[in-house]
Amino acid sequence: MAGLLAAGHEVVLALTRPDRPAGRGLRPVSSPVKRLAVAHGIEVLQPPALQSATEVERVRAAQPDALVVVAYGVILPQTLLEAGRHGALNIHASLLPRWRGAAPIQRAILAGDSETGISIMQMDAGLDTGPVLKQANTPIREDDDSGSLHDRLAALGAELIVGMLPEVGSSRAVAVPQPKLGITYAKKIEKCETRIDWARPAVELERAVRAFRPAPGASTMADGIELKIWRVRLVDGRALAPGEVADGLVVGCGLGALQILELQRAGGRRLSASEFLRGHPMPVGARLE
Repeated sequence: MAGLLAAGHEVVLALTRPDRPAGRGLRPVSSPVKRLAVAHGIEVLQPPALQSATEVERVRAAQPDALVVVAYGVILPQTLLEAGRHGALNIHASLLPRWRGAAPIQRAILAGDSETGISIMQMDAGLDTGPVLKQANTPIREDDDSGSLHDRLAALGAELIVGMLPEVGSSRAVAVPQPKLGITYAKKIEKCETRIDWARPAVELERAVRAFRPAPGASTMADGIELKIWRVRLVDGRALAPGEVADGLVVGCGLGALQILELQRAGGRRLSASEFLRGHPMPVGARLE
């Protein structure tokens, strides 16, 4: 929304999810969308779901030229998709039809994709199945995590939608149906997936640590204590500088090994591996689960 406002577009109404409890006091916290809208005097709607006729009529009453949707998290009813004169445009964080669904950034990193991008899509009743108006790609770097990739894609998405809206408004935009081949689904990340299975290849686990950073974090167990693993590197001759020797907390995997660089005990702060080992020594041969 910040990009739309900066480009001079009028935002007549902002829709976002209800405030959610957060922090130790579990106090309701507004989304960044709501905070930005309030700061600019834009009306905000926060329905738990966008299904009632009253909610749809309120959107219609605003007479939008188009709805711009980003990671809203629910499938919108057809009546709402038609509320804007030019329909609803979705800014999706993948190169559709690859990674339709809820977690495209994490799934792309987990799969070892070399690139991803943004798709501006004309929304229909399906799950990210609508025709694509424009795409732009970006490489997935070796040090990218979900946070860094999200921020880069957010900037790219803002740039694309700002350029796309005038084309949509003047009917110059051409929506191209998605190909039938290459469809994959980015299902929501489940908690069980964030537990590290050390029997898997090290290269897969290194990607998992990056995919689950900054949230929810990859985890493992040591002597009945849960540890969050925040930073690792491969110990296989490819990820180390010439002549560099891995030391500290090195864990053997199903194939290869990982050196843990940063970790966190439940309730504690993040520590480097050397700091952690000073307070919690682990003998050679100790097992992580």
